[in-house]
Amino acid sequence: MSATIPKTALPHPEFEREGKRYRHTAPNIEQWDIYKISEDREAFVKALEASSAQRIIQEAGDSLPDVLSKTIFSEQERTKNEPWKVDPPQERSYWKRLAKMLATQSLDQDEPTSADEAARNILQRIVHRYSEEIVGTFKIPTFHFARRFLTFFFGRLLNAATGRTFRSLFSKKILLQEKLLVRGYVEQVRTLSEKGTLVMVPTHFSNLDSILIGYALDQVAGLPAMSYGAGLNLYNTGYTAYFMNRLGAYRVDRRKRNPVYMATLKMMSKLLIQRGVPSIFFPGGTRSRSGALETKLKLGLLGTAVEAQRARYQQGRNEKIFIVPVILSYPFVLEAQFLIEQHLRLEGQDRYIKAQDSFHSLRSIMKFVWGVFSKGNQITITLGQPLDVLGNRVDQDGKSYGLNGRHVSTREYFRDQYGKINKDLQRESEYTRLLANQIVKRYHYDGIVLPGHLVSYAAFIMLERTFIKDDLYAILRLPAEDFYFRKDALVKVVGQLRDRLIEMEAEGKAKIAAELRESAEQIIIDGIGNIGNYHIDKPLKYDPTGRIVSDNFSMLYYYHNRLSTYGLRGRLTWPKEMIGDERKE
Repeated sequence: MSATIPKTALPHPEFEREGKRYRHTAPNIEQWDIYKISEDREAFVKALEASSAQRIIQEAGDSLPDVLSKTIFSEQERTKNEPWKVDPPQERSYWKRLAKMLATQSLDQDEPTSADEAARNILQRIVHRYSEEIVGTFKIPTFHFARRFLTFFFGRLLNAATGRTFRSLFSKKILLQEKLLVRGYVEQVRTLSEKGTLVMVPTHFSNLDSILIGYALDQVAGLPAMSYGAGLNLYNTGYTAYFMNRLGAYRVDRRKRNPVYMATLKMMSKLLIQRGVPSIFFPGGTRSRSGALETKLKLGLLGTAVEAQRARYQQGRNEKIFIVPVILSYPFVLEAQFLIEQHLRLEGQDRYIKAQDSFHSLRSIMKFVWGVFSKGNQITITLGQPLDVLGNRVDQDGKSYGLNGRHVSTREYFRDQYGKINKDLQRESEYTRLLANQIVKRYHYDGIVLPGHLVSYAAFIMLERTFIKDDLYAILRLPAEDFYFRKDALVKVVGQLRDRLIEMEAEGKAKIAAELRESAEQIIIDGIGNIGNYHIDKPLKYDPTGRIVSDNFSMLYYYHNRLSTYGLRGRLTWPKEMIGDERKE
């Protein structure tokens, strides 16, 4: 039997562990800030153009022609080497014409011919083009339709119907809040949404994340719709483009890395937040290819929240901007196989040799598809401890508290030596780094650890310990079909890791699912039962003789990585034998 489960202090009283559905904080959609901005889209675009151009001119100074030259050259290369269907017609000729204008320093004979004015005119044209592309709209009828469709979609995906038969897949009795769980500091976040502006900063594991989070915040947590950046590639398909254009998303073209586009995109985020539109963006920048929680965040869009807070204070406004870390805890990730192979190719290069694809019969594929729908699954979305733009903890009333527990005034951090609130980008970049560090901490402290995470982590570190002289890529080349995990050893390792996680929870450094308070044996059963639901090649499974095996060590490594940044190995006592080898038996 596993060790006795240690007693711990109760979790933070404001942290809600049970998922439930909440009443909407603002049921009248016409009062949502995202709708108001959309209704006045033309004025917002003009404000975006003016603010972006002013920022670029200030930062570029005398080197504005060089900035424009780099921008136009990069756009000519993009239109030549990476054209998309969604691109405007005759785009190559447009950028070619601008290149000629910049070279001659004149737009035509009727316009100013000075180099400075010509550069500013060209900048204005480019910023206008980018602004019109980036700014989306929000249409209430489309939003209502999306609500209904996503309720059906996620209900089917998570088998939210009460039955477990094929007929139940089409049942109208949907209990989605039982399968799509919103936990954490939910009531506090809901209260803060009425006192200031929310900026959600989620972890990123799947292409489903944006839709999933947006839907859950609206239909489960009862919060108004939020603005978010959607990749322009999603607009290549007619149906997708129709909805994305009308649901408040702003377009992000990741092919464009030039300074003018990046400045306009950041200004878009800043103005939205400054004007009170709640926002979502992924500070990790892209999906986690390894399966690990993000430890390094991109500071660009995150810094726009800091700038927006300072701009509000300069306007004499007191409303604060609240940063809410959002942690997704999937028992599975649909793209796991693709993501981990990308990660291993990038990190290992010639050391990583992809295992040969296994053959799957039609019967096995159909069995897999049925397993997707016939097994109940849950996805947990945790709303972490809300922070101010400096990374300080905030309470239910929106007051900020420093590391020493004392109340601090966020406004005071934006004053210069004369007591005036001023713009200081170097100072604000340091604030952004402080904020990023606190977000990473909250990802680890508030994210719910599931049984599948723990069992996968335990199994893979047992594999590493057994083949201690081999590096990661040598282990991944081992034939998974020849090995099995000794059950008694796995029970001991899982028990120790569970005990350490419970201790960390008492210290406020982790949150665990209720299932992790069961015995190690039961945790293993739960973990193996959930983690492989969406994969034909199982990270872990029971073979016909009841032994615990893996179909794919790379997949096991991916799910192991969810806990790889928690520092759990330090005090482990290793069983003598952990891995069985059929070749030697």
